[in-house]
Amino acid sequence: MTDQGYELAIGDPGYSSWSLRGWLVFHPFGIPVTTRIGRLYSDDFPRLMAEFAPARTAPALRLPEGVVIAESLAIAEELASRHPDAGHWPANPTARAVARALASEMHAGFTALRSHCPMNLRVSYTGCEPPPAVLADLARLETIWTWAREVTGATGHWLCGPFSVADAFFAPVATRIATYNLPVGPVGAAYVAAHLAHPSFRMWRAMGLVDGPDQPFYVRDYPTRPWPGPAPIAAHAVEAGPSINTTCPYSGAPVTHFARIGNGIWGFCNAFCRDKTVADPEAWPAFMKIYHS
Repeated sequence: MTDQGYELAIGDPGYSSWSLRGWLVFHPFGIPVTTRIGRLYSDDFPRLMAEFAPARTAPALRLPEGVVIAESLAIAEELASRHPDAGHWPANPTARAVARALASEMHAGFTALRSHCPMNLRVSYTGCEPPPAVLADLARLETIWTWAREVTGATGHWLCGPFSVADAFFAPVATRIATYNLPVGPVGAAYVAAHLAHPSFRMWRAMGLVDGPDQPFYVRDYPTRPWPGPAPIAAHAVEAGPSINTTCPYSGAPVTHFARIGNGIWGFCNAFCRDKTVADPEAWPAFMKIYHS
């Protein structure tokens, strides 16, 4: 992604919920950012954070002038101030007030849900026997999601009109509902489905599926089921070409790694370019452009 001066420190994309929020206040709003990943539960993460002092947690953002700020809500507000036409907050004053209230409550609350159901984008379980405190958090979510739509008159996928910071903040909650098959009503289920299908989320999850090994901390002993989001195009890595394309759809460099996607073999410049595409080909507009050409 082109760097315009922003540098974002994140944890593992498959597991770091706050890092996902950091990504979602950039990518859906068309603001380029360079990401730096520090592996959770390893020496990588504190080493990365030392470069982003005084921040202690991800996401942490280095601004173009070199100052580092932490906390996803502060990052979102700063980007909204610097990019007033990007659409981080609704233009309507009432909808904007509601969106800010929602983001603030999410930033500070729902600790039972977050503790019992840590974000894991690599698996979906048939259930997790949520305790009463988690069920209470889910009920609160549905209450405020319904309230937001009623007050703002939102009729589309999102809570306050177009996708906003409020929706970016609830995205990791939506993934928890998907991962642990948590009980929600029709409004909640539709909202979760919208997040799982969002282009920026699909791109993030595709990276999270292949970027680094599984983290044992997040493994749970529950029966699994298929991921409930959009089913990806059939794809798998292969040892050799020839490929339909001669240059990588992302870098333009000569191809060295290959995958069968659909009915053809396609080439990429490195293993990560290949593997993130295999994880979900439709998450990558640059690949889909050549795929459909």
